[in-house]
Amino acid sequence: MNIRDLQYFLAVAELEHFGQAADQCCVSQPTLSGQIKKLEEQLGVTLFERTNRRVMLTETGRQIAHSARRILREVGTIHEIAESCHDPMAGKFRLGAFPTLATYIFPDLVLKVKEVMPNLRLILIEEKTAVLIEKLRHGEIDAALLALPVYDDFLLSHKLFEDKFYLAVPADHELTKYDIVNQGILSKHRLLLLEEGHCLRDQALEVCQLHGIAEEQDFKATGMETLRQMVKAGTGITFIPEIAMNQNERDIRYIPFEVPAPARTIGLVWRKTTARQQVMDKIIKEFCR
Repeated sequence: MNIRDLQYFLAVAELEHFGQAADQCCVSQPTLSGQIKKLEEQLGVTLFERTNRRVMLTETGRQIAHSARRILREVGTIHEIAESCHDPMAGKFRLGAFPTLATYIFPDLVLKVKEVMPNLRLILIEEKTAVLIEKLRHGEIDAALLALPVYDDFLLSHKLFEDKFYLAVPADHELTKYDIVNQGILSKHRLLLLEEGHCLRDQALEVCQLHGIAEEQDFKATGMETLRQMVKAGTGITFIPEIAMNQNERDIRYIPFEVPAPARTIGLVWRKTTARQQVMDKIIKEFCR
């Protein structure tokens, strides 16, 4: 058994097709099929159920695939460690962020990283917080920009900045008479929020529960920009983080809150065992404010 055999095996497992797996691995189908057969003979097990229409992992195959993925991740880590020894600021770096942050922070971040670490190949991943934490734990990404705190003994974090919430209301809303608002005033109103699974929803709900603010039950947005358009359309009011604001917009008004204003803490999160600590330190230095 070798690394190549595991790569062939996982390609078939993920694509469920020998021909497509061979194309992905840049080998002929007979070559790939022959290696899979040799692997099965060596292990003394059947890895796939083969029919005329599809290829499926057996239960044993599923268990072996789980281990194979872990092995290949570790092999990738070995290559990254070796590469970072030659130039710690070079090579592939996989950075994640949750949706209500990624859209607004990635453009500036990419430009800054290119400026201070020109040899770093930045790969950006946008996912919900729970997914990013799992990807971090399994070595599928190197770091993530998340709302702190993150409680995980396997991970480290460092605060980068505070992202204050503003009240977003339609331009003709009664609350536009205020230059600054007290959260208590909102107990008379219902807030538009994102759908389940977004950490911004959880953060907004904390504020709502603290001040007796009700959630609008009939509407839930799938993303920040949908939420913004719902406010513009006069559907309701909501919280918008400062990083997502555009003060020149028409049909919407952003009103700051009285101190202490609600906010989310954005930080960089990474594994304790990372081989890319120097990249983490550089990102923290450039983006901490």
